[in-house]
Amino acid sequence: MDRKRIKGPALVLIIGVAFATVTALSGIAGAVFQQHDDSPVAREVFVGVPDALEIAFYVLTPLLLVYGAVVFSQRVKNWTRGKPDNRATTPENVKRRLGDFRAGVYMQTLLRDPAAGVMHSLIYFSFLVLLAVTTILEIDHQLPEGMKFLHGTVYQAYSFIGDAAGVALLTGLVWAIVRRYVQRPYRIRIKTKPEHAVILGVLLSIAVTGFFTEAFRIADEGMPSFEKWSFVGYPLGLLFDGNTHLAGWHQAAWIVHVLSFFAFLVILPVTMLRHMFTSPLNMYLRDRDRPKGAMKPMPNLMETELESFGASTVEDFTWKQLLDTDACTMCGRCTAVCPAHATGKPLDPREIVLKTGEVMAATGDPKVSPPIGVDSEIVVSADSVFERITPEEVWACTSCKACDENCPVNIEILDKILDMRRYLSLMESNFPTELGNAYRSMENSGNPWGMSQGERADWADKLEGIEIIDGTSPLEAEYLYWVGCAGSFDDKNKKVTQAMAQLLQRADISFAILGPSEMCTGDPARRSGNEYIFQMLAMQNIETLNGMGAKKIITQCPHCFNTLANEYPQLGGHYEVVHHSQFLEWLIEQGKLDLSQARLEERVVYHDSCYLGRHNDVYLAPRKVIGSLGGIEVVEAQRNGTKGMCCGAGGARMWMEEHTGKQVNVERSQELLATGATKIAVACPFCYIMIDDGVKGQGVDEDEVKVADISMHILDAIERGEREGSQIGAGAVDD
Repeated sequence: MDRKRIKGPALVLIIGVAFATVTALSGIAGAVFQQHDDSPVAREVFVGVPDALEIAFYVLTPLLLVYGAVVFSQRVKNWTRGKPDNRATTPENVKRRLGDFRAGVYMQTLLRDPAAGVMHSLIYFSFLVLLAVTTILEIDHQLPEGMKFLHGTVYQAYSFIGDAAGVALLTGLVWAIVRRYVQRPYRIRIKTKPEHAVILGVLLSIAVTGFFTEAFRIADEGMPSFEKWSFVGYPLGLLFDGNTHLAGWHQAAWIVHVLSFFAFLVILPVTMLRHMFTSPLNMYLRDRDRPKGAMKPMPNLMETELESFGASTVEDFTWKQLLDTDACTMCGRCTAVCPAHATGKPLDPREIVLKTGEVMAATGDPKVSPPIGVDSEIVVSADSVFERITPEEVWACTSCKACDENCPVNIEILDKILDMRRYLSLMESNFPTELGNAYRSMENSGNPWGMSQGERADWADKLEGIEIIDGTSPLEAEYLYWVGCAGSFDDKNKKVTQAMAQLLQRADISFAILGPSEMCTGDPARRSGNEYIFQMLAMQNIETLNGMGAKKIITQCPHCFNTLANEYPQLGGHYEVVHHSQFLEWLIEQGKLDLSQARLEERVVYHDSCYLGRHNDVYLAPRKVIGSLGGIEVVEAQRNGTKGMCCGAGGARMWMEEHTGKQVNVERSQELLATGATKIAVACPFCYIMIDDGVKGQGVDEDEVKVADISMHILDAIERGEREGSQIGAGAVDD
């Protein structure tokens, strides 16, 4: 990593100097060898341009390329202030890396928003084509006469492609101007800065002057018929045909065109245009050495010699997290899907990225321009992100990961928030008061509910045949059913646990529960930054699970599922963990659960759990489970799947009050009720509590709209089918 840090800025300089050298040598070669194409269907490079202007072009262009490399290398130097982050390309991840890179450069991620995606594609791809057109012209310019290829039909096709790209670029730019300054959608409007006008103006000038330069050249050459393939430049040239000042107008247009290009090179490294380079790089580096849903590991806090934990300064972040700040396109898609922002909380995910970048830029050596222009009264006086980011912003996050999932350039926003939470929690004890109660409960009672561990298996009293083990003997059952804190102590979720246990028994699955020996997995502690309590709980659980030889675990809580599957391996706990939605799907597919008579004549909407969906990409399993019932009508909420709306309880928000804005669960419940569904299906205990409370808060009774876990809906449908079947059978006997 040290070697990479040293080479990073130097590599940028080397690349920049190499391009500058090639450009300069190209100009020298063109002047020395004077290679001309005598074909009647061709064009001469720099025709009508005085030698002095040609020399100036080949002198200034290399200088500006070197300038850009120097400025950009300074940004890279700022990234190297960050901690190591293993993003090395290996034989195992190279295919995924290239796939992520292609998704970015092909605009696939941007096209998730079709309008913005098409607009950007018009600008991006046409700009690349025009760059290629210019490069091809320069290559042909250097070749000996016998090797030149840009003549005849090749030149005509070349002219057509160049004009087509110019039209596409103009279309995209006009669309962008209308979108930003006329339509002004909220997420664009709130971050529009003067530099956006400069960028759009420079690109527009390049496109317009390019067409006029072409038109004046064609008109000055007498409107040769083969130039008709320049389907914009030729008709435009007809407007000026016969004018006596064409040579001067051509030179003037060429000068403005070149100056526009020079302006582009000047603003490229110091404005958000830099994302042309940083965004594809960021996408290529997406793949990492931990699962999608896992937080960054920390050393054993009981043994480490570290004196500071979490992130408060620029140097506390990783170099990849700092690269993120320069890769941001300021599109605001993260802002648009953030449940906290949508309900009036102080959090704006985009601002987390940009403010971190502002502190990095203002405290660097050398200082560089911020990711985007800031108001002059904003001053950064110290190397601390809390100069710009407030604790209220950090604690408003539900850790739903919607910001990360919808970012078109794969910026990892949630990691930054969680790292800052670690600092606030571990170093400053600066956390909401209610969260302190949950911390004490986890430390003293082994669960955030503060309930006695002896009550963990009370839900099983009404059932028969539930095997409860104490964790000191080998696990003889095939599966360990990890009930979780909510499933053990919350009255609503005890019904989920009972329903799931009955379904497992119906499917003849061999399982056991730990009961009082099961501790909280530590998810609320870790997501709120208290790594100390997380490690304390996790190590106890891992010792129990490893001691009893547990291999296969079923859990109904996505938070437990994510922690057991993705984070316990960091501490030596390796298990085959399956969420109950996945297990039910398997049981149904294998015919172990008989749903032949199970019917649910209802309109059902499924609410996506963030920790099941965005954190672990499990979207179809719960839908397939519900959809396997006869008579059912499944509908989707307006926000679903990767853009699903959070219930508001993740990131330990379950144990924090909402003091600002609209409650997240109310917002989501209203959206679910708007579907007209008579049943709402969930697959998470937190979602069950929050959505049920939200629905009841709207004055909707359970007999109108019932909120329940998928296991409860399945068991209800099975039992209803059996009752109806027995009634039909009894009627047949009576007949």
